[in-house]
Amino acid sequence: MKKAVTAKKAGAKEANGASPSKLIDGRIKELGDWRGEMLGRIRGLIKEADPDVVEEWKWRGVPVWEHDGIICTGETYKEVVKMTFAKGAALEDPAGLFNSSLDGNVRRAIDIREGEKINEKALKALIRAAVELNASKAKKKPAKNRST
Repeated sequence: MKKAVTAKKAGAKEANGASPSKLIDGRIKELGDWRGEMLGRIRGLIKEADPDVVEEWKWRGVPVWEHDGIICTGETYKEVVKMTFAKGAALEDPAGLFNSSLDGNVRRAIDIREGEKINEKALKALIRAAVELNASKAKKKPAKNRST
C-alpha cells in the first residue's frame, strides 16, 4: 500500500501530480494555526502586488513565488513565518521590513511572529521592487564592444 504524501513532506515530483498552488493550499490547511493564516495572508498580498506571479513548490516542501526568477519563499517554523527574498540585499527597504538574514550578500528575510501586524503597503512595494529587479536582470544585456 502506498503511503499518503502530505503537503509538508511532498517534493515537487512526489506530490501525486498536484499543482504547486494545491500543495500551498494543503500546507496552509495542514498548519491549522496562526502560521497557516499568516502564510495565506502573505500569499494573498503577493498575488495582489503581482497578479502574474507563478507559484512553485521546491526543496521538498517550500512555497516559492516567481516572476522572471524567484521573488521570495514562504517558510514556516515553530515560532515564525519567514519570507526570504532571493535578491533582497539589492532591494531598497525604506519601511525596514527586513529583520532577518541581514548579513548575507544576496538574500534578506522577514520573520513574522504570532500576533505581529504586516505593513501591507510596504510589503507589496517590496514585492513589486523584487519583480522589477528580476525583470531587469532577465533582459538580455547588450554585447560588450570589444575593440582591439
